[in-house]
Amino acid sequence: MIRSWVRSEKSLLLAALSGILLALAFPRPSLFFLAWFALVPLLLTCRERPFRNGFVAGVSFYALLLYWLNIVMTTFGRLHPLLSVVAWLLLAAYLALFFGASTWLCFRLRERLSLPLLISFPLVWTGLDYLREFFLTGFPWGALGYSQAGQLWAVQSLDLWGVYGLTALLAFSNVLVAETWRAWRCHQVLPRFALSLFVLLFSANLGYGIWCLKRPLDEREKKITVSLAQGNIDQSVKWNPSWQKKTVERYLELSRQGAAEGAELLLWPESATPFYFQDGKELAQQVRSFSRDRTVAMLFGSPAYRAEGSGFALLNSAFLLSPQGEVLGRSDKVHLVPFGEYVPLKRVFPFINKLVVGVGDFSPGSLTPLAYDDARFGVLVCYEGVFPELSRSLVEGGADLLVNITNDAWYGRSSAPYQHLAMARMRAIENRVWLARVANTGVSALISPSGRLTATTDIFETTQVTGPVGLGAGPSLYRTIGDLFPASCLLFTLVVFLLSLRRNRPSSTD
Repeated sequence: MIRSWVRSEKSLLLAALSGILLALAFPRPSLFFLAWFALVPLLLTCRERPFRNGFVAGVSFYALLLYWLNIVMTTFGRLHPLLSVVAWLLLAAYLALFFGASTWLCFRLRERLSLPLLISFPLVWTGLDYLREFFLTGFPWGALGYSQAGQLWAVQSLDLWGVYGLTALLAFSNVLVAETWRAWRCHQVLPRFALSLFVLLFSANLGYGIWCLKRPLDEREKKITVSLAQGNIDQSVKWNPSWQKKTVERYLELSRQGAAEGAELLLWPESATPFYFQDGKELAQQVRSFSRDRTVAMLFGSPAYRAEGSGFALLNSAFLLSPQGEVLGRSDKVHLVPFGEYVPLKRVFPFINKLVVGVGDFSPGSLTPLAYDDARFGVLVCYEGVFPELSRSLVEGGADLLVNITNDAWYGRSSAPYQHLAMARMRAIENRVWLARVANTGVSALISPSGRLTATTDIFETTQVTGPVGLGAGPSLYRTIGDLFPASCLLFTLVVFLLSLRRNRPSSTD
């Protein structure tokens, strides 16, 4: 009994170790190489209690990866620290269910269908990672592929199969190392075919990456010079009416510098004008006059509203001004942040309001590229940059440049702004299009179609950067087929799960 208890405790520790190693692979500290084998301790301990061990690994991973949620909830949501910790751990536990389900199903398939882990694990893991992107509004943060965002040689294949293709390759690497280790320890035949297949896939991915980086993927016939104004407005005063004028003046001063450096398009972050710009009052006219006086186009975030029934619906929007100061169009945020911009099931559970003090109750709007001259800009507001399908639909709809306006002040001096930036880089590579990212407190960046950062800022500094970006999207298979690969993995997962239900052979999995 004691021996069994020790073995159980050891397996839990190894599972937790996998979660810790995997979290370290993401920004920051960005120890990317860990993602290629971080799950090995978990896989080596899953023979008896796969769901439990997978769940433990998932909790340790998400608790570390998303530690910054406590900053958001205590500082800006004004939650009691104890309630914040409970909410943080509950989210980690929910997301860990996907880890547990992956390991449980893979070991069940091995027992009941004799399906090797080398086949099932990469496909099931990828399928469930993809499910997480849209299930219950979706939260794709922490998908394996994002750990490699800074390794340009590894991520060029995203224009073929998207971020989930890289996720599958990483999952294959993990299970291959685990199965090779197990075979060696047990004096069994090594999985030579799987080893050869991985070497082939890894070499192909590496070779394709090197080939892409040697090509002029970032060059475009048409270019435009843009200025990113990082206002660094403190979140505690951002919505204070007495700070509205100071906020606008700060952004105008930064944009004067950008215009002096030859910018043709001035970009401000999400909700840079902390008032209803569409009302056309004094500060709105000041912004329009600036655009007109300097004959430069402007794109910026602002709250907006539309009539809805007997009242109004609040929107998180972006406005585009012509060099004559005229409003050329508005694009609205369509994928809202649950508990950040709206409360899910508010009418069913009204008490939840008490846990999200000060949260704006926004509504989804319409996502349309904004046209200026002969260019079209696809705007991603904050959180929308983490969803591949939104960027893809904008570029498919004719966007020549993706613009990500965001406010990452919520996260403080944590790893969250860098995790957010990593996901935005993937959107540029997937669609082979330039992406301009402007954040209230950083990180602001110009991202090329190959994922290079041609201009960046530090977090929590008041600054602006100006630089050229190309217009137009390059060839991309991913843009044509979308998430066909991960959707196929999810379909495979569903089919084999149903097949396993029809087999009555006893299983040691829990």
